[in-house]
Amino acid sequence: GITSMSTDTIARDGPTDRSRDLSQPLDRLGPDETLKAGSDQLRGTISAGLEAELTAAVPGDDIKLMKFHGLYQQDDRDLRDERRRQRLEPAYRFMARVRLPGGVLSSSQWLKLDELGRAYASETLRLTTRQTFQLHRVHKKDLRAVIQGLHDVLLDTKAACGDDSRGVMASINPELSALHAEVYALAKQASEHAIPKTGAYREIWYGEERTLTDGPEEPLYGKTYMPRKFKIGFVIPPVNDIDVYAQDLGFIAIIEGRELKGFNIAIGGGMGRTDQAPKTYPRLASVIGFVPKDKVIATCDAVMMVQRDYGDRVDRGRARFKYTIDDKGLDFIKAEIEARLGFPLEPARPYDFTSNGDVIGWQRGEDGREHFTLFVENGRVSNFADIALLDGLRAIAQTHKGNFRVTPNQNLVIADIEPEDRPAIEALLLEYRLASLNKGSGLRLNSMACVAFPTCGLAMAESERYLPKLVEKIDAILAGHGLAQEPITIRMTGCPNGCARPYIAEIGLTGRAPGKYNLYLGGGFHGQRLNKMVLENVGEQAILELLGKVIEHFASERLPNERFGDFAIRVGHAAEVTEGRFFND
Repeated sequence: GITSMSTDTIARDGPTDRSRDLSQPLDRLGPDETLKAGSDQLRGTISAGLEAELTAAVPGDDIKLMKFHGLYQQDDRDLRDERRRQRLEPAYRFMARVRLPGGVLSSSQWLKLDELGRAYASETLRLTTRQTFQLHRVHKKDLRAVIQGLHDVLLDTKAACGDDSRGVMASINPELSALHAEVYALAKQASEHAIPKTGAYREIWYGEERTLTDGPEEPLYGKTYMPRKFKIGFVIPPVNDIDVYAQDLGFIAIIEGRELKGFNIAIGGGMGRTDQAPKTYPRLASVIGFVPKDKVIATCDAVMMVQRDYGDRVDRGRARFKYTIDDKGLDFIKAEIEARLGFPLEPARPYDFTSNGDVIGWQRGEDGREHFTLFVENGRVSNFADIALLDGLRAIAQTHKGNFRVTPNQNLVIADIEPEDRPAIEALLLEYRLASLNKGSGLRLNSMACVAFPTCGLAMAESERYLPKLVEKIDAILAGHGLAQEPITIRMTGCPNGCARPYIAEIGLTGRAPGKYNLYLGGGFHGQRLNKMVLENVGEQAILELLGKVIEHFASERLPNERFGDFAIRVGHAAEVTEGRFFND
């Protein structure tokens, strides 16, 4: 790909760029690269757009720059047609995504998020598949209030979106108290290190004065940042809860006894693909070696520099790190990483994964503290007709002395409870009926969906609003074969982008059109294998018909302890694509 690093960054990094001309003219770059280069380090005209009173939107291209500030402009698609008929602009609102490395937050931070969600985000919070929060339906006029409210409790939305290092993930394993604390600290350090350094965020959202910098404002990113988003995650085997093979850069903890020795390095994972574009595809990360734990930040820099310098800056559809690796070759990319590190990677060390789900319910850590993992269906925290989840969690946060942890599966851990405080937490779980959420089937407790309609502009079909209903129908089939509690991963997205990581689920569904999905089978139970498409562009009837046949076969012919995805591969259910027209759709 063509790079567009600033001359300041070229001078700083000179020797590491190895005879490559990094000063390409802007007219040879894609339009998004030109926009970034001319944005004055992400300032653009965002401040003026926030003051434009004649529209609920931000005019011009600043909506793209606002992604770097953790903000997406959206509109209510349920209202789009009616507003068009009335000749009104779409019902524009914004989604604000919090930067929350490792998913850890205090009770006071939870209470602030609760307050902001009630005041500005339609009385709801959304836990995401990358261990953070999204506030939806925020009015433009309220954005500063939201971001300043987050700042009050030391939270922000920096780099939660955009062509930069996204929120850094870290394993949630309540039983491994000391290891979790050490790995979480590294994840937080990596997040702080890798976010953009521009003063634009402080100036626009906190009202600070612009100050001059000594040297380039973005010493790592330059004027054009990364070619596309870049995702980093830390995982502690045997639980692959962050789906490390879906990360651009994954750190797999290597433990000897109870001591963290370092990390195996995995690069080039990514779930996104574009519909009807075969040159785009999901890819699992490749493990390329081992580094000691004191080399984590250096490794982040080296890997990001390679993608920064070699990633495609003309075709955004091919700009993710996975394509850079496949285009240049894994050996070439590894050599470039080692050149920037200044030392060779050690051989990868043995490790083993057994699942990628959460242990629901109570667990005790090695330090004696208690932890309660609560199933939150599709991450939606709200006051529902039958359970006041938002109110219940607020009541717990008002008394809880420990932390909360958002899991990579959109669930919530009420963490670090002293044994003497457990009865008070149990009483609140009982009072608000929250513990009943954990009584779902094996399929439901391993389900995950993206938001999709009505707020996501990319959605082609329902996801969050539909998956619970589909799970209920699949559950009936499973129950009929004595498999009601069989843990099976199922994930759904409203488009092919893969935000809920559907391509590594045992059952995956991606939206194609209203009521139509591609169905995938055969992913690995611990995220180690991509699934295969078995039905294309079909509706619910065809999906249930095929799943019914596979589940019946699974119930009668599975091997001892064989997982559903492994069975689907072994017996050939996930071998070939079946055209939807062969089914009664």
